[in-house]
Amino acid sequence: MTAKTSFYDIRKGLEDGSVRVAEKVNGEWRVNAAVKEAILDGFRLGTLTDMSEGQFSFFDKDTIPARKFAATDNIRIVPGGSSIRSGAYLAPGVIVMPPSYVNIGAYVGSGTMIDSHVLVGSCAQIGKNVHLSAGTQIGGVLEPVGALPVIIEDNAFVGGNCGIYEGTVVRERAVIATGVIINSSTAVFDAVKGEFLPRLESGQTEIPAGAVVVAGSRPVRHGKGMEQGIHLYCPVIVKYRDDKTSTSIELEDLLR
Repeated sequence: MTAKTSFYDIRKGLEDGSVRVAEKVNGEWRVNAAVKEAILDGFRLGTLTDMSEGQFSFFDKDTIPARKFAATDNIRIVPGGSSIRSGAYLAPGVIVMPPSYVNIGAYVGSGTMIDSHVLVGSCAQIGKNVHLSAGTQIGGVLEPVGALPVIIEDNAFVGGNCGIYEGTVVRERAVIATGVIINSSTAVFDAVKGEFLPRLESGQTEIPAGAVVVAGSRPVRHGKGMEQGIHLYCPVIVKYRDDKTSTSIELEDLLR
């Protein structure tokens, strides 16, 4: 079997959901580095090709074209300029509003809404019944191959113009309010418990299940910054999800 044939086999598995870049084992997420390596091989082995259609010009590696779907896939891809790259999985019931982009290695669970101007980056793992609101960026983590991708678990809600990067894990039912930015170096304060969240052993930030996170700030406590009253950006967990919070995001069911 050639390296290109092996890549095509893994790409097919990624598209039908039988192969994943990362999976949850005993409550913890584990990376399949071999799958990431295969994706990188796909770029290396491909040849730049003219993939233009009609009035639109596209040039990319021939090993990783845009995916094609059929109505029988039961995936709503609303007209207006979205693109799903080959090697990405979208489950039945997913809705993609235009324009949006889903990159190779990504996994999107059933019932998830990808709203307008959303990026689902390479290898990102998005659970079931998640809402990624308009303008949100889910970062891609392809290299290093052992690094955890961004993970958004089941029933999470990510507000508009958020940025979730560098292997951040958002646990199930969490609510990320509009404009929140989280990466591996972001200090997140839990106002309910009165402490900053500890980082994972791998260095990533993990938002707890059911947490409601809003954009906030914290004061600089030394030097000229303190003298000038400067504050640093700091997401804050203001509560944990309850019935009132759930009611406020019931728009999901109406949209479906």
